[in-house]
Amino acid sequence: MALDEKLMDWHREGKIPPAIRFYEWDPATLSLGYFQRVERDIDLEAVKRHEVGFIRRPTGGRAVLHEDELTYSIIVSEDHEGIPLHVTEAYRVLSEGLLVGFRDLGLDAEFSIPRTQEERDALKNPRSAVCFDAPSWYEMVVAGRKIAGSAQTRQNGVVLQHGSIIRSINEEKLFDMFKFKNERLRQRMQEGFKKKATPICDLLEVTPSISVMKQAFRDGFERALNISLVDYALTREQEDEVHHLAEKKYRSDAWTYKY
Repeated sequence: MALDEKLMDWHREGKIPPAIRFYEWDPATLSLGYFQRVERDIDLEAVKRHEVGFIRRPTGGRAVLHEDELTYSIIVSEDHEGIPLHVTEAYRVLSEGLLVGFRDLGLDAEFSIPRTQEERDALKNPRSAVCFDAPSWYEMVVAGRKIAGSAQTRQNGVVLQHGSIIRSINEEKLFDMFKFKNERLRQRMQEGFKKKATPICDLLEVTPSISVMKQAFRDGFERALNISLVDYALTREQEDEVHHLAEKKYRSDAWTYKY
């Protein structure tokens, strides 16, 4: 999270061009959306029991368990050519690379578009604190089931969009870390989750490796956005800046437990 924020800073300062980043998580980590309330939504004892990391993202949305997945982030100025001012339309443009990447992997992916008032109301009043419980505007779905979740923030003229591309998911572990009014409700929500979200491993006979996925989505972003990506390595000074921000902000209780 600190690196995503610093990439925004460096791009705003003109030190780097727009950036697309792919990364993984070690250890597995539960990330909260910026406005989520810890005590209301999260079972902290279960988080400790499963020995997963616990952080708060700078972006909105609901909690995500980052485990067997490829995570992406895009950093670009709001005034960059082709970036819509409207957040929803920006999602569509920036997510085109995901659409191409999924299709290159052999999946019949498409954008989710809430078409009924009931579906739109569900986005405003989610049934649970779990991110993959329902797709939002222009997220990726296959046969109506969500296969990637994304979130976006805009800070001082720079857009950050990042999200999770799930290879496999442990639903029991995921739902164990959330609070529910009773066990019956949890079971109902967990059963419903299976109908609303699906990992790549359940859709393909052979689950692609992370390296194969990374190449597919790198190619997808290049073709969809008509760009050429070049590898970039942080300097020692930049690495120090990232670690300093991580300690000062993202590892602090003041940030993680702010709501």
